[in-house]
Order: sequence, then C-alpha cells, then structure tokens
Amino acid sequence: MAERRVADDTADVPEDCLMMALSAARECLDRSQYAPGDIDVVISCSISRTTDGRRHHFEPSFAHRIAQELGAAGAIHFDVSNACAGMMTGVYLLDRMIRSGEVRNGLVLSGEHITPIAFTAAREMEDSRDPQFASLSVGDSAVAVIVDRSVDDADVIHDVELMTCSEYSHLCIGMPSDETGDLAMYTNNKMMHAEDRLSLWPTFHRDKLAEDGRQFADEGYDFIVQHQVGSRFVDFMNKVGEGIFEAPMPQSLSVVENFSNTATTSHYLVLHQALAERRIPKGSKILLVPAASGVVTGFLSATVSSLEV
Repeated sequence: MAERRVADDTADVPEDCLMMALSAARECLDRSQYAPGDIDVVISCSISRTTDGRRHHFEPSFAHRIAQELGAAGAIHFDVSNACAGMMTGVYLLDRMIRSGEVRNGLVLSGEHITPIAFTAAREMEDSRDPQFASLSVGDSAVAVIVDRSVDDADVIHDVELMTCSEYSHLCIGMPSDETGDLAMYTNNKMMHAEDRLSLWPTFHRDKLAEDGRQFADEGYDFIVQHQVGSRFVDFMNKVGEGIFEAPMPQSLSVVENFSNTATTSHYLVLHQALAERRIPKGSKILLVPAASGVVTGFLSATVSSLEV
C-alpha cells in the first residue's frame, strides 16, 4: 500500500460518514436518469456511522437520515450491517426486490470513516504479530450505486449470491480498545488467511454454478475484483481460486496500492476507478468477490456497457 485517503479533520465540522455518503449519493444521482424523488429504496451499508463530526449514530436508521437529506422522503429505507460485505449485501437485497416486482429501482450506498482504528493501532501495537496489525491498512471512502431493472443483456446482473460461515466470526472483531476505549479492530490474520478459510469462496461459487449445470471456465468473466485487503491477499485469493476451479482467473482489478482497504466500499471503488480510467471495455463481464469478517463470501457478476464515469 503506497497511500490512502483520510476524512478531513481540518474543517469546523470534521468530515464524517454521513457527509461522505451524501456526497457519493448526490454524484451518483447527478450521473443517472433519476431525481431523488424517483428512488424507491435507499439502503445504507456502512460499518462506521458517524454524523455531526465524530458522533456515532445508531437510531433512527442511517438510511432514513440519508433519504431525508437527499429529498427521497418517499423511499423505503433501511440499514444493512454485514461487515465488509455490506454493499454487496445491499445490492443482493435490492436485486431480489427488483426481480420480485416490489420496487423499480434503488440506491445502495456507504460512507466509511474507519481510519481511527489505524490511529488506535499505531498507538497501541507492539509488533507485526499484534491483532491490531490489519488495522494499519485501512482508508476512508464513500460509494453509491443505483440499481434498476435491466432492459437488455448489455447491462445486467447475472448472479449475486452470498454465504456466511459464522464459526469464523471471532477472527475479526471491531470494538472499543481493550486499553483506551478508542475504536479498534482485532484480527487473527493467520487464521483469516489460512487456505481452508480462503477456499470458501471458490468452493461456494463452483457449487452454485454446478446447480445450474455451469462451470467457472465457461462463464466468460473478463475481470475479477477481490476484496482490497492487500495486494498479497488479492494474489493469494486468485491463486486459490485457480486451484479449485481448475481454470485461470480473469484479469484482476485493484486499487489497494492507492486507496488501501476501504471496507464495504472496496469493490465499487475499484469499479469506479477502472471505468474512469477506461480500463473496462463496453460489454465486459465483471466478477466481484466479497470477503468479510463473519465470515461472509460469495460472488456478484454483471455485464457492464453503459456506465460512464
């Protein structure tokens, strides 16, 4: 990791999760065909939820306040809390709501102000074996995405599936620091990155495809986006996937060197940057693979043609 982005602390009111999420949502709406009043659902998916500077906000829902601020007062609104798989979970739920005919469209968003755990780790860590070591690799970010009904195969979500293995829930926990009460994250890196744990995604993905008589090699994925934990993690995940799928991985997209691990926003930040840099040709099939403490994994695949950044 060469650099990261950190929320602005220099203003009279420090930048917080709400401010960042609203900024991403407004930019997303501005680039879409929708006005705020056209949005049927607002789903907030962030892990961190600070408002009014550094005040932690629990009730009412973050999505309620965001919908009100945006002018989408008539939208269904709710929060999702699923660690770093939050945005993927929000899109999963919205996909099912649209397919059922319950809603026409929705806005899924997240604002993550998580660098305080890095500052806590820097103050309290003793060495690289410390359970707060993984906290040093985080950065702040916000993303928003609008999902609506597909009109053709040029822009379509093919699959979005998630699974949870709760027996691993103790391996990564966010909580007040044991020493100071400051925000902290404790991770068992050795067990989190063990090959049997990392094999959960490709095994689940392979088995879900097999239920429909499909194989990974035949899906025609052009690009893959792993969770942005670190460059070595991304490489190792792809290597494990190749072994289980018995097929080469598609081209890997990553921004971890420039933006670090931005929690729930990671995959969509990668997608945004790759589109902005014109690295994704129209009609490409993208595979997004979440990895969240819990442990949550799965896959989302979509063909992208008309997204412009």
